[in-house]
Amino acid sequence: MATMESLIGLVNRIQMACTVLGDHGGEDMSLWEALPTVAAVGGQSSGKSSVLESIVGRDFLPRGSGLSCFSLNGIVTRRPLVLQLHKIERGTEYAEFLHAPRKKFTDFAIVRKEIEDETERLTGKSKTISNRPIHLSIYSPNVVNLTLIDLPGLTKVAVEGQPDSIVEDIEMMVRSYVDKPNCIILAISPANQDIATSDAIKLAREVDPSGDRTFGVVTKLDLMDAGTNCLDVLEGRSYKLQHPWVGIVNRSQADINKNVDMMAARRKEQEYFESSPDYGHLAHKMGSVYLAKLLSRHLESVIRQKIPSIVALINRNIDEINAELDRIGRPIGVDGGAQLYTILEMCRAFDHVFKEHLDGGRAGGDRIYGVFDRQLPAALKKLPLERHLSTSNVRKVVSEADGYQPHLIAPEQGYRRLIDGSLGYFKGPAEASVDAVHFILKELVRKSMAETVELKRFPSLQAEIAAASNEALEKFRDESRKTVSRLVEMESTYLTAEFFRKIHAESDNNPRDIHKNKHSTTSHPNADRYNDHHFRKIGSNVSAYIGMVCDTLKNTIPKAVVYCQVREARRSLLNLFYTQIGRKEKEQLGRMLDEDPMLMEKRETLSKRLHLYKSARDEIDSVSWK
Repeated sequence: MATMESLIGLVNRIQMACTVLGDHGGEDMSLWEALPTVAAVGGQSSGKSSVLESIVGRDFLPRGSGLSCFSLNGIVTRRPLVLQLHKIERGTEYAEFLHAPRKKFTDFAIVRKEIEDETERLTGKSKTISNRPIHLSIYSPNVVNLTLIDLPGLTKVAVEGQPDSIVEDIEMMVRSYVDKPNCIILAISPANQDIATSDAIKLAREVDPSGDRTFGVVTKLDLMDAGTNCLDVLEGRSYKLQHPWVGIVNRSQADINKNVDMMAARRKEQEYFESSPDYGHLAHKMGSVYLAKLLSRHLESVIRQKIPSIVALINRNIDEINAELDRIGRPIGVDGGAQLYTILEMCRAFDHVFKEHLDGGRAGGDRIYGVFDRQLPAALKKLPLERHLSTSNVRKVVSEADGYQPHLIAPEQGYRRLIDGSLGYFKGPAEASVDAVHFILKELVRKSMAETVELKRFPSLQAEIAAASNEALEKFRDESRKTVSRLVEMESTYLTAEFFRKIHAESDNNPRDIHKNKHSTTSHPNADRYNDHHFRKIGSNVSAYIGMVCDTLKNTIPKAVVYCQVREARRSLLNLFYTQIGRKEKEQLGRMLDEDPMLMEKRETLSKRLHLYKSARDEIDSVSWK
């Protein structure tokens, strides 16, 4: 099995990677939250930060106006400090801050100053607090692998210069850490205070009623009144916990003023317990060195228990990130061939969506049928044919066509002029059908562009494909206009003579028409040679012929429009674009594949998280069964 150091060191490395990537939560539990941490909780002046310094073996936390103790100036720990301890075999101790990457601090007095400066960067010199943590990593041969969180000391009253809500604000901040089920609570209480009134124990009891996550620490044992001791607490009689209580003797103020070395302070602490008549029998279970080892062993035990759930969480996150990367698109190659392949793949995806709209797989194509089924017939019905074929206009057109010599039998030139004039009206609805279908096709291009998920990452390519598609549609429209105009002109160029011969034959064989004609010529010898009945007859004949042509055009115009526009759009919408990109250089192809910077940033973040999770899984696999 893996050693304690390898398991906890692994967790430290994963937590650090999570911190760098900002993997601190979301709708699901983040990997950071799934990993065990130790949070130090205590009231102001409880000696909380001194305990952490003893565990580290370095004097690095601000004092005086103090970051972690109560002073006349109030709270000094105004931001959480996430402290990651990394055990190294040899070498010089050093520290690194997340906000100052790749900068090593070997002077721990400068580390203290950096913590003060970074705190004031967010909170200013006021006495307010911020829940944004400072991340500090310490590499030393004198530490155990551990992640500790130093939280602002709990307080009961606000001092001058602090907001009235400071008490509640600090408690809410502390709770946000210790409420998490994977947080180990280091409840620190001073020995010269009644344990029943300990802020740390009170809070720990509320969030961890079973005591499974709570370790009790008693500080300042050397400052108790003469003749008193803390054995009832340390031996679990005053308040029993699942884990043993640990006593700590911090450096005295005199030692701090003399800059007594922390390693010397550790030895002095151990000597105190070993020589104490009250605590001598507990000396092997007291002190900051023992506390660090105790926490480390417990942390190892918790990690072993959590490994299956951590691995399950990692696998779930890997699957989710892979799915998201598939959705937004994987990184593309940098060579010209890979770029051209990517562009063609994007085009095929777009063309597939566009064809689905036309063929009925998606909405939109049915609107083209609506143009032919409703819009075109309605437009044809509104043509001003009744006015054009009114008796007065027929007389005018026929008379003008006859000129100085009236027609002898049938006014053929008059018929042709009336038919030509009537057919001229058909060009408007025919071209309107072309334009309506053109507009629908452009809309389908726009919708298809928006619905092609693969294209969303390439705005420049989107614009190029849209421009090429619209240019192709313009050409299809121009060809369709010419075709429908030819259909109308063909009807005008060559008339169906058989239609009129049939009408004339039916008129000659109709006794009513023969009698009517005789009556009109005998009873009105002085009347015009061509009366209203004659012109109405001509108008009626022309109207019947135009009706026949209208029925024909209702069928042929849609055929022409579909053939010239819809069919061509389906077959060759991007042919022009394919020709254009075949001539482009690598640099031009690269510019077409410029992505949205936000999307690129998102993919990079996802790729880093994916690498983090895969590395974490591999490391867990490698150390779990050593």
